[in-house]
Amino acid sequence: MSDAPRLLQEMNDRSREVFRRVVETYLDSGDPVGSRTLTRTLSEKVSAATVRNVMQDLEYLGLLDSPHTSAGRVPTQLGLRMFVDGLLEVGDLSASDRKKIDETLSSNTADVGNLLDRVGSALSGVTRGASLVLSPKHETEIRHIEFVNLGHDRALVVLVFSDGHVENRLFKPPPGQTPSSMREAANFLNALIEGKTLAEVRHVIQHEISARRQEIDSLAREMVESGLAVWDGEDVDSARLIVRGRANLLAGDEEEEGLERIRSLFDDLERKRDIAEFLDLTEQGDGVRIFIGSENKLFSLSGSSLVVSPYMNANRKVIGAVGVIGPTRLNYGRIVPIVDYTAQLVGRLIADRS
Repeated sequence: MSDAPRLLQEMNDRSREVFRRVVETYLDSGDPVGSRTLTRTLSEKVSAATVRNVMQDLEYLGLLDSPHTSAGRVPTQLGLRMFVDGLLEVGDLSASDRKKIDETLSSNTADVGNLLDRVGSALSGVTRGASLVLSPKHETEIRHIEFVNLGHDRALVVLVFSDGHVENRLFKPPPGQTPSSMREAANFLNALIEGKTLAEVRHVIQHEISARRQEIDSLAREMVESGLAVWDGEDVDSARLIVRGRANLLAGDEEEEGLERIRSLFDDLERKRDIAEFLDLTEQGDGVRIFIGSENKLFSLSGSSLVVSPYMNANRKVIGAVGVIGPTRLNYGRIVPIVDYTAQLVGRLIADRS
């Protein structure tokens, strides 16, 4: 991927135009592009043989490929990366796309979950692709923690946040817990949590348990650790991945190999693997980011592209992300402004609600 800018700089004007036309035509049609097709669109009048020679040079550089026995060429992953980084012309958001997104998100609901469900539906509807929305983690300070016994092998931990938000999770308590150990565990936590977010509480708790092992009953300590672990496991990050538009991907690729790749993608999505990585990827750069093919380590799918942008709260902190996933043959110039606008709009709407 790092070779792309250098290759682009080393290309002459003719090679650069031939390359750009091949990619644009491929993204538009999905078919391999032949030299005769290109001679009709180039600004410079050259023969098909000359164009073929240029395409062969581009293939040697690893930017184009010849699929099967076709005489035409398609861009490689490196070629798409170079096009996106150096030649992509991102258009303005069209009035019709803006109107569809605005209309979908115009409700006055105070429920952020409901809002983000509609964001996913709007993105998949406008782009005709599959949309991904990562809902925000709840980072407000905690006001109170309570443990509720539901039986010998079930308990509930209840978190009350300073903004009135309440979360509760079932977990399996340590054997032999008593009502007094549950109260002791809750008292221990409530003495420490004031003014702290859940992430901050985790660090404080681990330190305090280590320092005060003699002061807190072992059973109460296990209640604290097992209860907080409910929020510390791989599948309980208080972040929710919303997926919309599976049918759009399935309808767009009827080949058996394509269907199998799409099934693999949604198997991964439905297991909600690597949700944290999805957000981490968006935090590594400002604005919209594009992951092409195997660059997209989020899923076990190589033949896809992910266009994703973070959204921020009123304090300019990244709290979630929205994105569109589809084949590498996406209309990037149209998708990028749609994702960018949606992310900014979601950030404003969430800031208004908070």
